[in-house]
Amino acid sequence: MHVAIVLGTRPEIIKMSPIIRYCEELGLDYSLIHTGQHYSYEMDAAFFHDLELPKPGYKLNVGSGTHAEQTGKIMVGLERILIHDRPDVVLVQGDTNTVLGSALSAAKLNIDVGHVEAGLRSRDRTMPEEINRLLTDHIARYLFAPTELARSNLLQEGIDEEKIRVTGNTVVDAVLQNIEIAEQRSRIFRDLDLMPGGYFVLTAHRQENVDNREKLGNLIAAMRELHSIYGLPILFPAHPRTLKRLDEFGLSVPEGIRILEPQGYLEFLLLERSARAILTDSGGIQEEACILHVPCITLRENTERPETLETGGNILAGTDPGRILQAVSTVLSAEASWTNPFGDGRSGKKIVDILLGDR
Repeated sequence: MHVAIVLGTRPEIIKMSPIIRYCEELGLDYSLIHTGQHYSYEMDAAFFHDLELPKPGYKLNVGSGTHAEQTGKIMVGLERILIHDRPDVVLVQGDTNTVLGSALSAAKLNIDVGHVEAGLRSRDRTMPEEINRLLTDHIARYLFAPTELARSNLLQEGIDEEKIRVTGNTVVDAVLQNIEIAEQRSRIFRDLDLMPGGYFVLTAHRQENVDNREKLGNLIAAMRELHSIYGLPILFPAHPRTLKRLDEFGLSVPEGIRILEPQGYLEFLLLERSARAILTDSGGIQEEACILHVPCITLRENTERPETLETGGNILAGTDPGRILQAVSTVLSAEASWTNPFGDGRSGKKIVDILLGDR
């Protein structure tokens, strides 16, 4: 059996890492294809090194562009590889343009598609990610749903239940496996002169937040008040696009916010684990916070990870400063005793075993 694992962004590298490691452990015939959707391969090479993963055998170097440009380049580049290699399954993860482009290419060549993290829904079709995951789920032969709720979403859309398996989420495997590597390698607390538990973490990168002057201004105002109330630094590993928008909108960063270079995954994982709370518009970070039992405030009006809300460890606050501050107060006053809803840390093994057992 030959499995083609396609990834193109850092979150995909992280969440596919347990599957890659298990394929290596089994000596499985697989290929690793990097589309280069958001970053140059040279930037991501350190990521593979830090996570102790093999280098991709193929690199498409798609780069930035419109959704149509990225998806089209991915389809053209991947089609050539798939025609040459003829894998039995193309495995994708999540909701990026890499996922949709890869699923379309494979399906048109009558190659089975496996979708890791299938069935997530925000119910907001203005989000490109929602369109990507919807279409990929209806193309895929194997749907690896992380939770029963995700499985229910798929069934409600008329997808054959025989295609769906609840496996848990590979993010749990990734956090548990990679936190050990991080503890051995990272010196982030010494480098940043930080005390565990003595700071907040902020991330903001979504288009609807950072490309809107009012919303981005509200986030900055909320952080100013947050620092004033709690007296703790707010660590902000800022995406280059976010910094560009701050400059364009004439928004100054207030005292108390520490702008950091984008952190490596291992460093950021440790920063997450020891944060007083995390404020983010990232779906993956909502999951990681939940797994690490760190309170989370989501800077959005919806989430495709409602399980994190049900645990009580995450609150939707949007970008209104009053709601954000109230949410911080609420999560900090509660005990972080929730149960991780995303599985036991063996999802990668389950997914590969399902593929092998079906052949």
